[in-house]
Amino acid sequence: MSNKIEPNVGQIIKSMRDEKNLSLRDLSEISGLSTNAISKIERGINSPTVASLHQLSSALGVHIAELFRQDVQNVSVFVKANETTKVKGDGVVIESLGSGLPNQQLEPFTMIVESNRVEFPELLSHSGEEFVYCLKGRLEYFVGDLSFILEPGDRLLFKASEPHGWKNIGEEPAEVILVLESDQSKPLPHKIH
Repeated sequence: MSNKIEPNVGQIIKSMRDEKNLSLRDLSEISGLSTNAISKIERGINSPTVASLHQLSSALGVHIAELFRQDVQNVSVFVKANETTKVKGDGVVIESLGSGLPNQQLEPFTMIVESNRVEFPELLSHSGEEFVYCLKGRLEYFVGDLSFILEPGDRLLFKASEPHGWKNIGEEPAEVILVLESDQSKPLPHKIH
C-alpha cells in the first residue's frame, strides 16, 4: 500500500523552470510568488498551497495536473486506490484523481479543507469551467457576487472566469471533488486554486 505524499512536485516545478530557462526571479515575477517561497517548494522544505500550485502552473504555461504527472503519458490513466498522489498545504490537502493524458483538458482533484479555514482571502479567476461536488462537511463557495453553502451531495458548476473562492464554515474538515476544465481557446488557467 503506497500513499505517495507530495511526490516530486517541487522537483517537477524546478525541472519545468529549468526547461524554460527561467531563473527563480523570473518565475517569481511571472507567478507573483516570492523567490524564497518558490525555492522552498522546489527543495521540498515547504508544501505548496492550492493557490500557489495554480500560480506556478499558470506561470510555467502548463495545466496544474502536469505538476502531479508521472513520466509516461498515455491515452488512458488508471490509478489504484492505494497509489494516490497528494499535496499537503496550509490547512488543505489536494489529491490528484488523474493526470498524464497528452493535452489534458480536465483536472480532477479531491480537496480537504480544515474546519474554520479561510483559504482564499482574495477571490481568483481563470479560464474554463469549474465543478465542485461536496462529499463531507460544509463549505461556503463564493462565485462573483453570489455565495453558496455546499453540504454533502450538493453540486456547483460555474464559469471559472467569475471571481471565486471558498471557506470551510463547518466544525469538521470539508471534502469536495473539484474538476477544472480549461477553455479550449485559452487552454491554461491564469490563476487557479
